[in-house]
Amino acid sequence: MRALVLSGGTGSRLRPFTHSLPKQLIPVANTPVLVHVLRNLRRLGIDEIGIIVGDTRAEIEAALGDGAEHGVRITYIPQEAPLGLAHCVTIAEDFLGDEDFVMYLGDNVLPDGIEAAADRFREERPDALILVTKVPDPQAFGVAELADGDRVSALVEKPERPRSDLAVMGVYFFTSKIHAATRAIVPSARGELEITDAIQHLVERGGAVVGHRYDGYWKDTGNIDDLLECNRVMLDRLEAGVRGEVDESSVLTGTVVVEPGAVVTGSRVAGPAVIGRGSRISGCRIGPYTAVGPDCELADSSLGDSIILEGASVQGVQGLRGSLVGRWARVHAEAEEAYTDRFGGTDRRLLVGDHSRVEGSA
Repeated sequence: MRALVLSGGTGSRLRPFTHSLPKQLIPVANTPVLVHVLRNLRRLGIDEIGIIVGDTRAEIEAALGDGAEHGVRITYIPQEAPLGLAHCVTIAEDFLGDEDFVMYLGDNVLPDGIEAAADRFREERPDALILVTKVPDPQAFGVAELADGDRVSALVEKPERPRSDLAVMGVYFFTSKIHAATRAIVPSARGELEITDAIQHLVERGGAVVGHRYDGYWKDTGNIDDLLECNRVMLDRLEAGVRGEVDESSVLTGTVVVEPGAVVTGSRVAGPAVIGRGSRISGCRIGPYTAVGPDCELADSSLGDSIILEGASVQGVQGLRGSLVGRWARVHAEAEEAYTDRFGGTDRRLLVGDHSRVEGSA
């Protein structure tokens, strides 16, 4: 079995961060989302992976290389424009050949793994097996209608009056029969070749399509709040470990990871939290649910429920909550009101893109 990972999206809901960083490379618990995807695929025994890339190909290729670091071999497949998920299958046909494959959206995080779905697909070998899960707002998703147990009888994209509460997730298993289906469909009203249309084509022609109910944690990290929630979930799964330096005046409580080369002085870190390699933390109160990336510098600040990306500098800023600070950004003294969403009291939310500078009066 091979894998096809889709990483060509523009990440419009995560701007300004995705102006300079592909959304699939934004880290949760200090690991890029796309690396979480590769780890899940490797757990299935898959080592041949095609990655669909768009305008951010250079950044993704620089981060992942040929895949050897993650125990896989990566083939990059360029998509000139975002023309739909089924279009991705079409342009990857030479890479996939006649093999079975799993298609995985590169901004989806499933920390409980997909082994059960893969085992079922390999055992039953339907034409397609799609992961589905119950959601409270099915109008916002592609919805699967099931009959006779788990047989998919219909797929409807964002229905006004859903007949099911089972959302189609971002993981699909296919045999080579999907290729004829993707060639048979036409673009939707939004000008894209929809994978739901291709699967519906299989259903209407008597193909075996199974909806596999997924009960684990699933998150599409397409916006800031979902990204922060996913960060909390992944931090909860860490094992504590101090491989950097923590001085005697600092206090670590709960599950805290201090990566090699990090230095923590005169600070309190409440887990779950992770301090990235090479970062320097002094006079701070950090956590819980905070991931500080590599080579950051935090001084005389307090923050929780936040993600601080590589190389960021935060100094003299108090009460940050639910914040995301981009790579090599500089946030010194109190953030100006134009950059801050007040929650009340002294807590504030700060969203700062890569290489930005936010400075103000203390």
